[in-house]
Amino acid sequence: MSLGREIDHWGTNPGDAIDAALNAIESALHELLASDPAYWRTGQKKDLLQRLEKLQAQQAALKLRVLATAGDIAEETGAKDASGWMRTELLVDKAVARSQIKLAAGVAKYDLVAAGLAEGVVSQDKARVITKALDAIEADPAASMEDLILAEKLLVDYATRLTANELKIIGRRILAEIDPERFEAAEATALHREEERAQRRTFFQSRDNGDGTVDIQARVSRAVGVRLRTVLDSLAQPRKWSAEDKGIKAPYDRLLGQAFARVIETYDVDQLPRHGGHATTVFITMSLDQLRTDLGTAALGFDGDQITAAEARRMACNADLIPVVLGTDSEILDLGRTARLAHPIQHRALRLRDKCCQAEDCDAPAAWTEAHHLKPWSQGGRTDLANMVLLCPSDHRRIHDPNHTYERLPDGRIRFTRAARTG
Repeated sequence: MSLGREIDHWGTNPGDAIDAALNAIESALHELLASDPAYWRTGQKKDLLQRLEKLQAQQAALKLRVLATAGDIAEETGAKDASGWMRTELLVDKAVARSQIKLAAGVAKYDLVAAGLAEGVVSQDKARVITKALDAIEADPAASMEDLILAEKLLVDYATRLTANELKIIGRRILAEIDPERFEAAEATALHREEERAQRRTFFQSRDNGDGTVDIQARVSRAVGVRLRTVLDSLAQPRKWSAEDKGIKAPYDRLLGQAFARVIETYDVDQLPRHGGHATTVFITMSLDQLRTDLGTAALGFDGDQITAAEARRMACNADLIPVVLGTDSEILDLGRTARLAHPIQHRALRLRDKCCQAEDCDAPAAWTEAHHLKPWSQGGRTDLANMVLLCPSDHRRIHDPNHTYERLPDGRIRFTRAARTG
């Protein structure tokens, strides 16, 4: 069907019918947009969202049908293909336009996918997943036309019950579901290749922003990524619930970042490789005066990266860090001993005694806490229960922050006060 206004050979003008249909759609949308959903009943909102989801799929079906036959647009406008015209006239990024045209061509090949879109039961995202899976089957020399037809039928059926991501997982192994005897070995081989490719593509990069933060970018295998996210969620979710109970909203990405830092700071260094007979450690170098001064600085590692003395003391409470204290002539006065760290059995005893973070305004459970020396180990404080309390990471950072002072209450809790500004 031509979209132009010329008269076709039946003596009718299809452009009039198209214009009328589009005008009706636009008019209906204007009416809906003029209404305020704040005054709608809950049932009306649910009904609208469900029907819009279906209408979006049908709108995508119509658009993809047109794009599949849009070669004449490129020819008339002199564009290389319809994506060039979409970039110029519709201001659609060329990559997006090309992706839509590719999907249009894919949907045009598979009748059941096209029908699912037209009925509104297969979304555009799901159609893209299905066509990609079917194209892979079509290119598989071990798969037959019957396999392709059955795979399309199964995937369209799954699309009515699964999300696009769930459908993607099914799509990777749909052949094994069709005929396990023929395809399970091939699936295992493909999975092995995928895992090998993931290993080759694995990387880790970090960049110091110069403002006390470091940006981290990494790519790992799916298995590692899922495990990491599970660990971080297990640390972040309880903190999210605890904050919400107190009426505090904390961005979840921040909680995940703090959970990641927690994993690094509490990692069992005995599991790390040994270099020259010694487990991997980090040295903090600071002068005796810096150690005693809240606003002093310390050198982290051997490259001289600077952190505050307060942060150095906080880290030294529970990380495998060796504080190297220097005299005025840079001679080593004290090379910290790892015996300064609380023994695991002491941690268990502290959890039984304190039960939660000992900050007055915090109830973080003991499992989230760290052992803090009330009198710093570097200043003669002993690593025993009487000199230690449990603090959550946030309050542990606060107790080492020179902008805060604190006092020990009769019941053992810690009361923080914002330090008075001077000058």
